[in-house]
Amino acid sequence: MGKKNQTLIFGHLMRLKKSRQCFPSCSSLRRVDEDEVYWRSEKSNEELEWSYNSTHVISQLTQCFTNAMVGPRAWLAGLFNRSANKRTEKSLDKPLTPFQEQRLKKLQERLQTPFDETRPDHQEALRSLWNAAFPDVALAGLISEQWKEMGWQGPNPSTDFRGCGFIALENLLFFARTYPVSFRRLLFKQGGKRATWEYPFAVAGINVSFMLIQMLDLQSEKPKCLPGKNFVRLLGEDEAAFDVLFCAAFELMDAQWLAMQASYMEFNEVLKVTREQLERELSLEDVHRIKDLPAYNLLYQ
Repeated sequence: MGKKNQTLIFGHLMRLKKSRQCFPSCSSLRRVDEDEVYWRSEKSNEELEWSYNSTHVISQLTQCFTNAMVGPRAWLAGLFNRSANKRTEKSLDKPLTPFQEQRLKKLQERLQTPFDETRPDHQEALRSLWNAAFPDVALAGLISEQWKEMGWQGPNPSTDFRGCGFIALENLLFFARTYPVSFRRLLFKQGGKRATWEYPFAVAGINVSFMLIQMLDLQSEKPKCLPGKNFVRLLGEDEAAFDVLFCAAFELMDAQWLAMQASYMEFNEVLKVTREQLERELSLEDVHRIKDLPAYNLLYQ
């Protein structure tokens, strides 16, 4: 790894909580361990794609965007590996408790709710997101060229929710209200050396939500994959686990984006690496709450 990349990654780690154990050196970034072999063998070949449209520029280059997966895989994952953590397959076979089933069902009901621009509560949520992002700027209307400033693909944000639904807006609004410093840092691309063509914030958030739904197998009656099974256990401890995971995943994606010195044409590759890292973290034995995930430490309150 070049000296430039080492400096970049070190800058991200300086703000991690001091209570965490020391991280491995950068020399371990490309180590292929048993966990990596396991996850690569378990993963499907499913391609993560952007929503139907993102920005005007990206919509013109969609074909190029999905095929040009090039560039270094500067594995931020190696920095979060913990030692002496083994899977306990017996714990994965335990049936869900009634409480866990209840919370899973409630989350799955949220997934089934499409964004409806005619519903007053959905309109209010959209306005609240704008006010959180630009508190000193009056919004001209729910259909306005202003929305492009937040990274929507056009003047009507409702068209971007087709692939994910209302939960993507809920995730973004939760992020803005719960971790406002992180939210604004990512929205305005305040950290690190940035590419000339950056990912559009709002559309990227929708894709992070969609990635998590797939990764956790939440559209099945009960998750069958390891990350999904472990996540339901965390959901039993915190009803907001999915929203918090979204925030951590967004921050992790941005950190990986910077570490790889990526541009928007490499977004799919960055999202793929982010997913792989989250899968690793959700297999750790000492993760009992969503806030125990190493990626959570990247969040600013």
